[in-house]
Amino acid sequence: MAKHTYQTGIIGNCNFLAHINLNTNIDWMCWPRFDSAFVFGGMLDKQKGGEFSILPTIEYTSKQYYAENTNVLRTEITCQNGKYRVTDFAPRFRQFDQFYKPLMLIRKIEPLEGAPRIKVKCKPVCDYGRRYQDVLQGSDHIKFTGCGETMALSTNIPVTYLLDEECFALNETKYIILNYGDVWYGSLASTCEQYLRETIEYWRLWIKHSSIALFYQPYVIRSALALKIHQYEDTGAIIAASTTSLPEFPGSGRNWDYRFCWLRDTYYVLTSLNHIGHFEEMERYFNYVTDISMAKTDSFRYQPLYGITGKKDLTEEIMEHLDGYMGNKPVRIGNQASEHIQNDIYGQVSISLLPLYTDNRFIYSERKDSDKWITSILDKIERTIDERDAGIWEFRNIALVHCYSNLFQWAGCNAAEKMARTIGDKNLEERAVALKERAAAHIEACYDPVRKVYTHAVGSPYLDASTLQLIMMNYIDPASQKARDHLAALEKELKTEKGLFYRYLHEDDFGKPKTTFLICAFWYVEALACVGRVDEAVQEFEKLLKYCNHLLLFSEDVDGEDGSQWGNFPQAYSHVGLMNAAYRIAVKLDRPVFL
Repeated sequence: MAKHTYQTGIIGNCNFLAHINLNTNIDWMCWPRFDSAFVFGGMLDKQKGGEFSILPTIEYTSKQYYAENTNVLRTEITCQNGKYRVTDFAPRFRQFDQFYKPLMLIRKIEPLEGAPRIKVKCKPVCDYGRRYQDVLQGSDHIKFTGCGETMALSTNIPVTYLLDEECFALNETKYIILNYGDVWYGSLASTCEQYLRETIEYWRLWIKHSSIALFYQPYVIRSALALKIHQYEDTGAIIAASTTSLPEFPGSGRNWDYRFCWLRDTYYVLTSLNHIGHFEEMERYFNYVTDISMAKTDSFRYQPLYGITGKKDLTEEIMEHLDGYMGNKPVRIGNQASEHIQNDIYGQVSISLLPLYTDNRFIYSERKDSDKWITSILDKIERTIDERDAGIWEFRNIALVHCYSNLFQWAGCNAAEKMARTIGDKNLEERAVALKERAAAHIEACYDPVRKVYTHAVGSPYLDASTLQLIMMNYIDPASQKARDHLAALEKELKTEKGLFYRYLHEDDFGKPKTTFLICAFWYVEALACVGRVDEAVQEFEKLLKYCNHLLLFSEDVDGEDGSQWGNFPQAYSHVGLMNAAYRIAVKLDRPVFL
């Protein structure tokens, strides 16, 4: 079987995301929000997913690339009678002291050579592909209605050609605006060109305002741009991925909905944003997390994940009517992991909000009830510190005292100690220290002195890549022999010859995993840098770069043998892993490194 890579790029404006295939089709787009039903979902079902393509009727070749340092995507199609380019983007720019980010997709189609004959198909669906939207024809527009929603397509292409799916000769630039809501009125060509120009300028200025080292800079820039449009700006939430049910490997049944915000990843995301100096995005995410953590609730727990508005009920459903990606079922909407017990998240929240109290760029004194908030976190840690949980990998029927969970409880208490010291609360400080010692006792119960390694849980012999964080979080002194021994044991068992890293190799609820988890490989790179094996860290980092697709976008999982991309795509946390690993190496090298 040939190596599998995802053939799409993404565009977005922090209000919505869309996937554009190399064949120009909009393969995936949920409107009006990241977690809404798709209006184009061919990624999960070619027949029921609708279509929005711009193609010739004869054989063609295509290539795809981003306008440099932007989220504006260009697809060039070459066929026997000519060549043309489709430029796709979601408008985003500053207007009237705020960001203009409409629910609007713009497609610019320009001839480059000859007069190619093309056909434009626009067939949106609703209710997860259960039916096509109804069509109402206007003079220069088409209205789509269905599922209580209205969309409108405005264009300078004869509307009849779209409705009848007729071919026409592309001898001048054409524009399409697909608008969520009513018909867009105005000068089509001039507006599209203005929005394109201002959107390009916005993204390039955003990158100029990023502090990105020269170490493999193009990859970090693309990762930063991808991460940025995974933030739902209205609330500040950052989703794991914009897709659902792309399988971890074919036939695995491990097909999950990732259009939600996992609290357990908060620390890594905020760290990556801090590294590139984007504090507005950090503060929006802070506000989302603090809103959840301060919400009045009868439960003493946080959920592992929440909806982009902080919604708690993420009931998992199976869409039986959809074929699934390349025939891989089931297609899941919602995520049962929201019901799991994962006890690392309290520490994740605590250390994620530490900068509010230690970084002078944030004015912590303006935030009220700091003592109550810190008390709330410590209460949750104290109630769960001795408890079995599902762990970072969200085992569905396995509960253990996980090393990783206690590590982040330890780190969370460490952060609470520092915050309590900042606000001058001695009692809170002493309580945090006592809880930190209890967490450390559980971590030490995972240590195997014979193999000189920390196992993944108390009483378990299995190794787990998540324990790399013991080194990166400075629980184990990175300069110590203990850190070197722990790392050596993990790489001996979990690392592949191609530089990839398995999460674990023992059986879980679905059997043994067959693909590696990409962020674990980036954690390994960081751990190498931490223990001083910097040259090896560079070499291993370089190996991982080849697992991107044609647009430098990375998936969640990678096949350990053939390097195929699997899992939801692009995975925001894979890009976060790349950004953090690149930063760690750049700091260690203390010198620019060019491609």
